[in-house]
Amino acid sequence: MLTLTQPTIKFLKKPTSPQWVEQAIANLDIILLDHSHCERKAAGVALNLMFRYPSHTKLVRMLTAIAREELEHFELVNQWLESWGIPLGPLPAPPYPAGLTAQIRKLEPDRLLDSLLVSGLIEARSHERLGLLASNCPDPDLAKFYQSLMTSEARHYGIYWVLATTYFDREIVTARLEELASIESDLLTNLYSEPRIHS
Repeated sequence: MLTLTQPTIKFLKKPTSPQWVEQAIANLDIILLDHSHCERKAAGVALNLMFRYPSHTKLVRMLTAIAREELEHFELVNQWLESWGIPLGPLPAPPYPAGLTAQIRKLEPDRLLDSLLVSGLIEARSHERLGLLASNCPDPDLAKFYQSLMTSEARHYGIYWVLATTYFDREIVTARLEELASIESDLLTNLYSEPRIHS
C-alpha cells in the first residue's frame, strides 16, 4: 500500500501522482543514479548563479552554503551507488528540467528572478518526492536516508524564495511564481517512460 498523504508543499500546484511513486519504487537503482545527477546539477546551478551575480552579496553567501550541501549529498548518494554496485554513468534527461529552464527569460533582471524561482520549484519538488520515497521505500536504511535529506531540500527552496524577495518586490515574485508553478506541474502531467526524480 502506497503512502501518499503528505502536507501540502508550498509553491507546488499539484502533488506527485501515485504512478510516479510506483515507478520509482520499482526502479530504485535508477532513481539512486538519477539522484546523484540531480545533486551534482543542483550544486552547479548554485555555483553558476554565484559566478553570474558576484556583486549580490547575500546571494553569494547563501548559495555558497547550498552548493556545499548539495556536493555533500552528491557524495552520500554516490556511497549508496557504490554499496549497491551501481556504476556512476549517464542517464537521458526527462523533459522536466529543460522545460523549466526554457521558461527563464534572457534579459535582466528577469533572468535573475526566473532563475531563482525555477531553482526553488525544483527544490520544492525534490522535497516532496524524497518524502514519498522515504514513506514508501522497502529498504528501511534507504528510507531513512531519504528522510534525512528532506529538511535540506525544504531549506533550499526557502532560500531561493528569500533571495527572490530580497532582490524583487514580493508582488512581482508572487505573480511570476504562480506562472512558473503552473508550468512546473504541467510538465509532470505525463509520466516519463523511465524513472527519474523529476519525471
